[in-house]
Amino acid sequence: MPAPRPRKALDGIPLYRAGKPALTEEHKLSSNENPYAPLPGVMERAAAELGRMNRYPDAGMTALYGALSERLGLSEEHFAAGTGSVAVLFSLLTAHLEAGDEIVYAWRSFEAYPIAVDLTGATTVRVPLRADATHDLDAMADAVTERTKVVLVCTPNNPTGPVVTADELERFLDRVPDHVLVVVDEAYVEFVGDPAAAKGLDALAGHDNVVVLRTFSKAYGLAGLRVGYAIARPEVAESIRKATAPFTVTDVAQAAALASLDAQDALDERVAAIVRERGTMVEALRAQGWDVPQTEANFVWLPLGEHALDFATACDPVSVRPFAGEGVRISVGTPAVNAQLIELAGAWRSARGIS
Repeated sequence: MPAPRPRKALDGIPLYRAGKPALTEEHKLSSNENPYAPLPGVMERAAAELGRMNRYPDAGMTALYGALSERLGLSEEHFAAGTGSVAVLFSLLTAHLEAGDEIVYAWRSFEAYPIAVDLTGATTVRVPLRADATHDLDAMADAVTERTKVVLVCTPNNPTGPVVTADELERFLDRVPDHVLVVVDEAYVEFVGDPAAAKGLDALAGHDNVVVLRTFSKAYGLAGLRVGYAIARPEVAESIRKATAPFTVTDVAQAAALASLDAQDALDERVAAIVRERGTMVEALRAQGWDVPQTEANFVWLPLGEHALDFATACDPVSVRPFAGEGVRISVGTPAVNAQLIELAGAWRSARGIS
């Protein structure tokens, strides 16, 4: 008797690989986690929900949508939340893609994109990044056909770091047909300091086909609780909510997100500290001779090509994220671990006679 078999679509889909474990959590620079503890008030608000874990969470996420509505000046119908922005993306693509459709995105970009797309049965159209690790939006616009239903724009781009500028995004949106959803993935938006960078909410204000993705995992430091959300026109947000399983975001996670929104001053201080460390890392690595793309996220990218895996091994006990044949992404950690990583990077170059 033949064994049960999953859908054929799974045959070519790799398992998502989490960042490599490290000697200590502090040494883990492979997952773009915030190296600091939760913001003030978060632990208390989250812990208060543990006493009612016998109850289902608020499926309508009423308080969270209300807080986001007040913060961003949009009605609650503009939001759709889930267990991290990646889960929201999965729901969005489930709602809008099927076999025969096409989706366009830059590559290399977020490694979960191909998994999310392939599960829908749609066809992926990858457009290579430019030599400076930025999106080639002109080429992406050229790749849009009558079969295209969705385009993904990751800014800052994971794993390379550069942003799309506001002017570039506006020109791109002017070329994309109105029926094509343009998803602006802003998982790292809080770390952006470039005044020329695109702002997803500005794009949404001028274009009905824009969807903005954001998360509490990175700057807010709630990666372990999984809260992300989409901002879109009400009819698009509703389609995402329809494709999302009920009760996905726990009350503990919702309470933590609400408390994080109330700690804006502390958030600003922590983001500023990470941005300063990012600048220190980029300056030190470039001084060693590394070609580091301009990054506006909480990580840096080393385009190591075929040497990526070797470099990652040499960084032990610090854990970094290699992409075989392409490069290595290094998250910004604490100053002490960042300094250790820089020393290891310099030793790797010296050992190979690279000046």
